[in-house]
Amino acid sequence: MSDDKSQSGGQDRERINVNQDYELRDWAKALNTTPERVKEAVQAVGDRADKVREYLGGKPGKS
Repeated sequence: MSDDKSQSGGQDRERINVNQDYELRDWAKALNTTPERVKEAVQAVGDRADKVREYLGGKPGKS
């Protein structure tokens, strides 16, 4: 399923799409890490933002 930019909020906010450059960049900034680390985390635990945060060992904005 493609990223629907007209839909803000909901489930889309809690999922990380590493195939969208802008999303990857924004998540990396929000998680205070690199896009490569975000990709690694998504590959390891899936695209749920809470699981990625946990994998990266931090709370929102920390790594």
